[in-house]
Amino acid sequence: MAITLYSEGAAREVTGSKHVLEIDGRRYLVDCGAFQGKREPCDKKNRALVRDPESIEAVILTHAHFDHCGLLPLLTKRGFNGNIYSTPASRDLANLIMMDSARIQARDAEYLGKQAAKRGASFDWKPMYDELDAVEATGQFVTVSYERPIQVSRDVKLEFRDAGHILGSATAHVTATGADGRVVRIGFCGDLGRPDKPIIRDPVAMAPVDYLVVESTYGDRRHESTVDAEERLAQVVNDTVKRGGKIIIPAFAIERTQELIYHFHMLVDQGRIPKIPIWVDSPMAVNATSIFQVHPECYDQETHEAFIKHHNNPFGFNELRFSTSVNDSKMLNNLNSPAIIMSADGMCEAGRIQHHLIHNISDDRNTILVVGYMAANTLGRRIRDGQKEVRIHGDIYKVKARVEEIKAFSAHADYQEIWDWMSRMDLSSLKTVFLVHGEDEAVEAQKKFLESKGIADVRIVEYGERYEL
Repeated sequence: MAITLYSEGAAREVTGSKHVLEIDGRRYLVDCGAFQGKREPCDKKNRALVRDPESIEAVILTHAHFDHCGLLPLLTKRGFNGNIYSTPASRDLANLIMMDSARIQARDAEYLGKQAAKRGASFDWKPMYDELDAVEATGQFVTVSYERPIQVSRDVKLEFRDAGHILGSATAHVTATGADGRVVRIGFCGDLGRPDKPIIRDPVAMAPVDYLVVESTYGDRRHESTVDAEERLAQVVNDTVKRGGKIIIPAFAIERTQELIYHFHMLVDQGRIPKIPIWVDSPMAVNATSIFQVHPECYDQETHEAFIKHHNNPFGFNELRFSTSVNDSKMLNNLNSPAIIMSADGMCEAGRIQHHLIHNISDDRNTILVVGYMAANTLGRRIRDGQKEVRIHGDIYKVKARVEEIKAFSAHADYQEIWDWMSRMDLSSLKTVFLVHGEDEAVEAQKKFLESKGIADVRIVEYGERYEL
């Protein structure tokens, strides 16, 4: 049996996850995510997709973040007609993300076309896919519950276990059995979460593997303790309110927003922050919160004890308001009193968050609170790194608002937490660890760290390079 692993995304970078497992000539794709960052180079790479989509046997989706599922409609549009395996919650969230992406692309095409016409320039950019393509992709999903092994094909078996990253996220344990009787077990951790996060369960240890593909987002740094997250959040809110300012939070619509809602609910109930309006200004976040509410099977024991057992909604309290229209969003620009505004995109590259930054970033009473990963070359990274001026929608704005960061909210395990997760596995059969989903410094540091722990063969995956297993 011949097995080859190669990556067409998330190799020495964080976005665009697409890992191909070739077993006796049959290809299985693990994740089909979009590249994110600078528009033109990312658009070019996204359109390149993967070769021969129609020949892929099946897709295994670890979770529903755009950089892992965002190109599924393009894959099906170009001829892939196999099954897309995911957990039920991931299917629901992926449908939301793919539809939202289709709408954004349509709006971008219309806006950029008008801008080009004003300049008398030609314009031939077209969306990669539309809403109908997203519907078609959703129709190819097959949902699989955690710890329920399923035969993907005659010789390939798949088992999902909870990755603890976002609602429905999973590690993927693939067992390939050859006609020669050889059995090879390959594990994909997807994006691995952290212990003691609210709402969802902690990452579950994977069954023994021969080869393990591991993310490296935070391979070169440690997080703040999750236990301290609420206290830091309360401190930032209280300090800003004393100045009469607003707290602007760029937050991913899925998981991060719901986690923050949970924390704010607890802080308000306990009287640790004042009762000020807490706005969620992101249509996708509003819809994602609804999906969270219908998947309590993914909640951890603490959430069940604190809310579900008492018939309380963890995502609903008096101070929480959801912006459901453009007019609601514009109204927030006129707020003159303290408030908390959470909005997407989490890296500040698009969406309503850019309008809130335009209206608030130059006021020294306000706080821009960073609560998640900011990829290189994004507006969020420039703000986080302390640039004094930033360009938004073509105009320059002085950064006078305070910029604070709470690292404890990251949904990605750091290098020590990944090792703690690995240590709960039976590693006696492990031959090689492949590192993906990390920038250069992160993957290099994680390689050295794992080697120091006794892992003899640790390889940094290079884009397109083939690895024989």
